[in-house]
Amino acid sequence: MTSAERSREKYTGDPVFDLHVGGKMGIVATVPVATKDDLAMAYTPGVARVCTAIHEEPALAARYTWVSNTVAVVTDGTAVLGLGDIGPAAAMPVMEGKAVLFKEFAGVDAIPICLDTTDVDEIVETVVRIAPSFGGINLEDISAPRCFEIEDRLKERLDIPVFHDDQHGTAVVTLAALMNALKLTGRTPASTRVVISGAGAAGVAVARILVAYGVEDVCVLDRSGIVSSARADLAGGGSPSKKALAELTADRTGRTGGLAEAMDGADVYVGVSGGTVPEEIVATMAPDAIIFALANPDPEVHPEVARRHARVVATGRSDYPNQINNVLAFPGIFRGAFDARATAITEPMKLAAATALAELVGEHLREDFIIPAPFDPRVGPAVAAAVAAAAQH
Repeated sequence: MTSAERSREKYTGDPVFDLHVGGKMGIVATVPVATKDDLAMAYTPGVARVCTAIHEEPALAARYTWVSNTVAVVTDGTAVLGLGDIGPAAAMPVMEGKAVLFKEFAGVDAIPICLDTTDVDEIVETVVRIAPSFGGINLEDISAPRCFEIEDRLKERLDIPVFHDDQHGTAVVTLAALMNALKLTGRTPASTRVVISGAGAAGVAVARILVAYGVEDVCVLDRSGIVSSARADLAGGGSPSKKALAELTADRTGRTGGLAEAMDGADVYVGVSGGTVPEEIVATMAPDAIIFALANPDPEVHPEVARRHARVVATGRSDYPNQINNVLAFPGIFRGAFDARATAITEPMKLAAATALAELVGEHLREDFIIPAPFDPRVGPAVAAAVAAAAQH
């Protein structure tokens, strides 16, 4: 038996691997090619008329090709789920899954693009060159801080939506859940103190969207403690992205120290880092605390521990209430952007998406129901409509 045969035998019968045999997606024709006339219109000679028209008037590509409804899901495989840097080949099952979710929840076609480079310049140049084939770019599972530069540079160079879902999808759904959690606990954004554990892509984006929403007291922690300009490694400059994060968050309040100092009296904890928060530190949070421990599969604060000290608890897992799941956001965001023919996804569009998600809970709001379920059929259309409306202003 060859090594390839042994590998196939090893995983055969496992339902997860069986589901992935041959991949999770394919291309389906939307027009018939059953007769000579069909062939003549779908391909040569008829297609030449369409090509010529688009050459003379490029805007016609939006109507006469699939480009305006197609997203490139782009990764370099450096920050895949909780697996880390596993490379482009191993990242493909996740990118296929992302493409399937785009189609299932918003009717958006998506193509996985796994790049065999981690060089920022090469990634940017590659995406710019393939961009004419797509109506939008969804960056996925690219490690920080490189992901920030890649997204910023692509936004500058492309006239189509560019969206890093690990950042902004997480931020939108987190804000939606927090809107309802604040309502339940009688808080306002301005009166709420938030601690974010994790200064990577998700942590930075969550901090930015919460500040945009009106939360005035936010601090973000990395392995060295609260990200503050007073910290030794940042006082003399340090990482530009960490410095900017400090100025947006802890520098406004002068907060310094580590996890214990940050959590003492905090109203909200958002974990996007992994690791474990000791229960004795969780216990120092304010009454009616809110804990969003989003690391998956092991939350930073186990839900049972969180419930002993918090009124509202959310995780990234599907087997507990209040799952913070990016699928609530990214399909509808791109659907809305495409429907509005938007050339970018702006902060007002993200805030509109979060508001639409929060409002879907409505009168059913309670501690174990602060965010809609991923399979709620209202989610995609509601987010898309809100995003499209925001894009028009």
